[in-house]
Amino acid sequence: MIQFLLNQELRSEHALDPNLTVLNYLREHVGKSGTKEGCASGDCGACTVVVGELQTDDDGREHIRYRSLNSCLTFVSSLHGKQLISVEDLKHQGELHSVQKAMVECHGSQCGFCTPGFVMSLFALQKNSDAPDQAKTHEALAGNLCRCTGYRPILAAAEQSCCGKQPDQFDAREAETIARLKAIAPTDIGELNSGDKRCLVPLTVADLADLYDAYPQARLLAGGTDLALEVTQFHRTLPVMIYVGNVAEMKRIETFEDRIEIGAATALSDCYDALNAEYPDFGELLHRFASLQIRNQGTLGGNIGNASPIGDSPPLLIALGAQVVLCKGETRRTLNLEDYFIDYKVTARQESEFIEKIIVPRASAEQLFRAYKVSKRLDDDISAVCAAFNLRVENGVITGARMAFGGMAAIPKRAAHCEAVLLGQPFNNAAVERACAALAEDFTPLSDFRASKEYRLLSAQNLLRKYFIELQTPHIETRVTAYV
Repeated sequence: MIQFLLNQELRSEHALDPNLTVLNYLREHVGKSGTKEGCASGDCGACTVVVGELQTDDDGREHIRYRSLNSCLTFVSSLHGKQLISVEDLKHQGELHSVQKAMVECHGSQCGFCTPGFVMSLFALQKNSDAPDQAKTHEALAGNLCRCTGYRPILAAAEQSCCGKQPDQFDAREAETIARLKAIAPTDIGELNSGDKRCLVPLTVADLADLYDAYPQARLLAGGTDLALEVTQFHRTLPVMIYVGNVAEMKRIETFEDRIEIGAATALSDCYDALNAEYPDFGELLHRFASLQIRNQGTLGGNIGNASPIGDSPPLLIALGAQVVLCKGETRRTLNLEDYFIDYKVTARQESEFIEKIIVPRASAEQLFRAYKVSKRLDDDISAVCAAFNLRVENGVITGARMAFGGMAAIPKRAAHCEAVLLGQPFNNAAVERACAALAEDFTPLSDFRASKEYRLLSAQNLLRKYFIELQTPHIETRVTAYV
């Protein structure tokens, strides 16, 4: 059984189909049809809901953290022990919520189909920021698309509702909600079981290892932003899933003198502070990784584990010399991330083995790390090419070189020939041009609807040139630039 709060209503579910999304649960099982399906792939934001989780700060203060999510990509099993808030829950005692009033008064709605999603994103923004600046507002709304109203009045609604906000019913009931969430906090393995399909929800790494050993055919579910597409887009059935999002050990970020250890189930939005502090380009790329709804849900381990050749984090992690810790039963092994990827969607992971955490070396003064993403639009788009460069230069000579690319091969991959050409050479234009030529030996990219092979190779070469020019003239630096 799993338990969660639907606003303030306790829901206990056991016999539901584990392939059921939160979107369809709301619309078909509890009659809340305000949440809309637009794309069923996490691109439009019409299905946005907010999930509240109990969080304890370093000073011991308990509060509820509210996050916007795409309900079309969220399986119901991930709600275990949490609070789900949909657009119907905002109206209170016959009065519209302040974000709803702002949308009305600022004329932020026309046909209205996208409006519930915008309202929920604004609600999450209001809860997480007293007076958000323009960048924060754009970030919060970047995952919501509107075809007819235009964004100016919606941005005006964001300013009206978030600046000078007043307490609402959720603030008034926070202590009560905290108590209710503590009362339903999971204490044992949860499960949804519809007879022919099941999803198991472990709480510890040891339980996860045991379950995965017992069900090696199971699909591991973390954020689900990729896995859920098999259900919503390809109409496949997932007979057995194991949800890892309640394994607290795999959601920790620990900083040591020489490294950062990030649990594989850590949401991308939670990774931002630690990675941005060490590598600002990594932080910039996370902003462009996807919408906030996706980053609140998708995990760093999932982005690695699905082994996509166009995943954005692996090239950066490979260039930084990151490692993964793989767990199977009580056995653990540490593997360089560049050795994890074998071929297209093929990895070094053994049966019943899973990624427990990612180890990222901390930055040093000698490193010259930059990352770039080439995509057709700035926000919420898949890379055509993702490049990460990490050189060490001493007295004008290149003494270390790690360069990795996504979108250039069947796997995220280092540019070995390019690195070899640069090692031991002066860091000058001539060396860079030779390295650009060597990229043609490292990669034979494919053509697809995102880019031709010629475009990809030329882009990779030009990004290396850009890297060199920016390091020589840092005042013109433009990180993680999009090329349209």
